[in-house]
Amino acid sequence: MSKDFNSAIKERRSFYAITKDSPISDDRIGEIINDAVKYTPTAFNSQSGRVVLLLGENHNKVWDITKEILRKVVPAESFSTTEEKINSFSNGYGTVLFFEDQNVIEGLQNQFTLYKDNFPIWSQQASGMLQLVVWTALENEGLGASLQHYNPIIDEKVNKQWNIPESWKLIAQMPFGKPASEPKEKQFQPLEERIKVFK
Repeated sequence: MSKDFNSAIKERRSFYAITKDSPISDDRIGEIINDAVKYTPTAFNSQSGRVVLLLGENHNKVWDITKEILRKVVPAESFSTTEEKINSFSNGYGTVLFFEDQNVIEGLQNQFTLYKDNFPIWSQQASGMLQLVVWTALENEGLGASLQHYNPIIDEKVNKQWNIPESWKLIAQMPFGKPASEPKEKQFQPLEERIKVFK
């Protein structure tokens, strides 16, 4: 099901309706994660990205945690909408958790003080690239995914549940599974308002 790079980028979308099926093996999913973490570029070759892959009951658990935390903060009269959304993620096959190792970032800040303020920014940029690589690679194999941000409210319980090192900062969550429906048509702003070319 391999596509050329441009087609894969163009066809990557947010899939919210996903199922607990996967067209590829868990080993193949692991290979995708490994390659993405290994080869996605980082500033100063920091390699600060960290990933936790949750499958099976572990995948279900992260969304149970999220739901119970949100139940305490979302007004009861509007919680049903929130619950429906979280259930849609739980309906998937797995979840990728993206982290950035703050020890790496702080080490670079101490080593290269001239760029101290930039390392947290570059860390976020590197994480964004890693997320895109994983997202596109999963979709290229027939899986649908979306990107979620329930941090920092879930951080403490997630870290405790999976014994995450204290220096790992949760950045995003990516539930994925076999698409159950097609996403809505995407609207684009005119490119001439977004790009300038000088020859």
